[in-house]
Amino acid sequence: MLFLHILLLTAGFGALIKGAGWFVDGSSSLAKNFKVPSLIIGLTIVALGTSAPELAVSLSAALQGSNEIALSNVVGSNIFNLLCVLGICAVIHTVPVDKSVIRRDFPLSIAATLLLLLMTGADTIRTGRFWQLAMDDNAGTVNRFTGIVLLAVFLAYLLYLIADARKHPADEKTESCLPVWKCALLIASGLALIIGGGQAVVYGAKEIANTMGMSETLIGLTVVAVGTSLPELVTSVVAAGKGETGLAIGNVIGSNLFNVLLILGASAAIHPVTVNAASVYDLVILLAVSVIAFLFSLSRESVRRAEGIVMVSLYFADILFAAMR
Repeated sequence: MLFLHILLLTAGFGALIKGAGWFVDGSSSLAKNFKVPSLIIGLTIVALGTSAPELAVSLSAALQGSNEIALSNVVGSNIFNLLCVLGICAVIHTVPVDKSVIRRDFPLSIAATLLLLLMTGADTIRTGRFWQLAMDDNAGTVNRFTGIVLLAVFLAYLLYLIADARKHPADEKTESCLPVWKCALLIASGLALIIGGGQAVVYGAKEIANTMGMSETLIGLTVVAVGTSLPELVTSVVAAGKGETGLAIGNVIGSNLFNVLLILGASAAIHPVTVNAASVYDLVILLAVSVIAFLFSLSRESVRRAEGIVMVSLYFADILFAAMR
């Protein structure tokens, strides 16, 4: 049975990645048919498509009551993006950091993580009750109000990006568009794969956790988080191999913002997400990792090979800590 569950999990990841690709292709081409600028498409449709695996998994987990997977998938993906995706890219080639990322996106990402931590585990930590809890004990909740606040911040951030993009328009290239019926078919097929893949990943992950005696938090933080972040990893590493690392950190921070504000916000707005003590530790780790990556970025406005090695090493140390606790 374990083999079948692993097979189901793997098939789910494949469906998520393929479905996200079809959704982006169909939606982008449909938008071009209606003369939507490519920059706006990139900031909305493409960004949503690359976050579709995490969105599908967290929403499916929230609807099924698997709160640990819903939250740990987001936190684990963000830690993986910062330490592994960015770290590996820096090991391959120095990653330059755009000034707008340092001034706007990085601080907002840190603030969003801090806000989430304060709105979930702050009271438990302040009263001292947190230190008496076992890892699986309830330490707080990401309630519907918190979810709506996160979604509101996401909407404001997205509108700001669109407004800023309109002030600095890029040259539009004339590209051929798919027929509308093909766009609709790609969108529908992509959504079907995303939804089905999300259900398969959550079910497979839960069954593997039960069979192996692992917590849902641990499997969400590791296997599920890495699987849903594969598109970002593959794309960034291939680009780094070609020396095209300029957008790597922007993609990582943008994905992390989408994960916290949109994905966790939507999950909590649909169904309150219970936070256990292990997840509070993971949020603290994510906050610390975000600050470290930010400080590395401030140094000469780039992330260099030595810093990349440190970041990858920190990721494996975090996984070891998660497995041993």
